[in-house]
Amino acid sequence: MIRRLDDPTIAKIAAGEVVTRPASVVTELIENSLDAGATRIDVTVDGDGTERIRVADDGAGMSEDDAALAVERHTTSKLDGPDDVNAVDTLGFRGEALPSMAAVATLDVTTNDGGPRGTRVRVEDGEKRVDPAGRAVGTTVEVRDLFYNRPARRKSLAAARTEFGRISDVVTRYALANPYTRFSLTHDGRETFKTTGTGYTDAVLGAYGRDVAGQSTEFDHRTTVEFDGGVVSGANDTSSDESDGKEYPLEVEGLLVYPSITRAQHSHVHTAVNGRALRDEVIRKATVRGYGNLLSNGRFPVAVVAVSLPPELVDSNVHPAKERVAFRAETAISEAVETAVNDALTTADLRRSAAVAMDLDSSLASVSRDSDFDDVSVIGQFRDLYLLCEADDDLLVVDQHAAHERVNYERLRAALDGEAVESVDVDPAQTLSLSPPEAAAVESHREALSKLGFDLDPFGGSAFRLTAVPAPLGRVLDADALRDTLDTLRAGAKPEELRDELLKDLACHPSLKAGDTLAGEDATALLRRLGECDQPYACPHGRPTVLSIDESALVRGFQRGHRNLA
Repeated sequence: MIRRLDDPTIAKIAAGEVVTRPASVVTELIENSLDAGATRIDVTVDGDGTERIRVADDGAGMSEDDAALAVERHTTSKLDGPDDVNAVDTLGFRGEALPSMAAVATLDVTTNDGGPRGTRVRVEDGEKRVDPAGRAVGTTVEVRDLFYNRPARRKSLAAARTEFGRISDVVTRYALANPYTRFSLTHDGRETFKTTGTGYTDAVLGAYGRDVAGQSTEFDHRTTVEFDGGVVSGANDTSSDESDGKEYPLEVEGLLVYPSITRAQHSHVHTAVNGRALRDEVIRKATVRGYGNLLSNGRFPVAVVAVSLPPELVDSNVHPAKERVAFRAETAISEAVETAVNDALTTADLRRSAAVAMDLDSSLASVSRDSDFDDVSVIGQFRDLYLLCEADDDLLVVDQHAAHERVNYERLRAALDGEAVESVDVDPAQTLSLSPPEAAAVESHREALSKLGFDLDPFGGSAFRLTAVPAPLGRVLDADALRDTLDTLRAGAKPEELRDELLKDLACHPSLKAGDTLAGEDATALLRRLGECDQPYACPHGRPTVLSIDESALVRGFQRGHRNLA
């Protein structure tokens, strides 16, 4: 039942504008649909979203009286009084969304709670009209001419493709956070995204495609958290024999993509708290820690991590736009997420091909100069990751991935030598399933991508056909270089700044990875090529390639008085 909030409750709710751009309208409407128990949510957008946004669901719907009241300020079905604000267990609890939309747009709400007929409530220029309407159980909200009376706000919006990209991001994140609800997104009459509502794997399949979803594992971790109002500890913490804290259930579930597939930005770690999709740093950092040393430096996983916990342990009212929450058991929750991720990856089959990636050797000539490591000999390999080398009185430890990355990068840079990035045709063209935000980035930055050497053609929905790649590689290795470029463009980088970053990414993808066994001749060749580089002691991203251990350190450690002492 919709009811008006009393003054004490209104005073406790974080103030602020709910509707700031088209994407925020979509967020509020999706959350209302989820709170109504919807199993299907269809989002339709025209243009940048200011023309029309329509969200239809099959949720519980509203009666005529509730629908008429729902468009009034400070009304909600989610709160009874001020005490409920700190223990809210729903998404769109404020009761601010619909009246906020009605204040800056033409609002139509058509709904039915199961009665013989539905109700249509229309608010235009502050005037409300209520009429009977035909509609099955559920609710459809249509927002037209957004910010018609706020010209400054409308002018401040980004380009249409950028605004739609933000909407795509919202729908994708909520679809991943709520995998048992069917989602669809249609833009200017073309369906760009959909999920089946049959679980995490299928949701990731809809967002990222078969290649990513096929290399993943679902997980479900259940534990308890002890909280006494001031002291937080994990359920298994035995540091104190006496505790009057109460135990609360905690569930961490989702999907983890294997570390063989990574991204350049952490935005692909999708987090959710009690069904709300948000960018939570506590959960994200704990997820990355859970992957541990399976990730290369500067790389991030693709993952969906959803935390479910009692409302007493989470404050959803700390941000006016509900973009973040505050945990009342942050340390214990963080540890639970890290443990859940680590346990899931420990039991997953992470085996991959150990083929040595020396692909650039066939397309790029060696740098013509003396090697700094001509007098260095390889004496072994440690953990299929580090080369152990003898250099006079020093023991050198070489990170083979960082070293190979430096070699590849300098060869790429030398091959281009200030020239534009050329393309080579991909025959046959490769079909890529991009996430909706990535697809929107392609449309927004098509010219920049072309200058960088990528040519793509739309192939229906969020699928594209990759018809050309940067010439230095000469063939398609995988789509990660393109995806990383899209991530960087979405992060706001200018196209002219991307050329060098692209070379770094192109150098990284074919480089040796942890677990690649390097035969003696290949190890020696890699070391020689590293020594030919202009900057052999750091990879393109700044990580060191070589560490040196002086023999005197070993002498001291083993308490030897002389190197030849028996």
